[in-house]
Amino acid sequence: MRFVFHSLGLSCLGGAIFLQILVFADILQHGYFMAVEQNPAILAFEVALTAFAAVYFIYIYQRLMRQVK
Repeated sequence: MRFVFHSLGLSCLGGAIFLQILVFADILQHGYFMAVEQNPAILAFEVALTAFAAVYFIYIYQRLMRQVK
């Protein structure tokens, strides 16, 4: 279970970084970025994965800070 938790968390963070690179590249090329999601199921899944990535990032950050002390 721990392996699945960390695999999903790292995948979400990696996907977020990749998406951010794509967004910045589009902004550099066109000067703006616009995205619209029509499918509510996909939108809900993206929001859930984003929330999970944020929680996972906070978990890893706190864990790292406890090790440093």
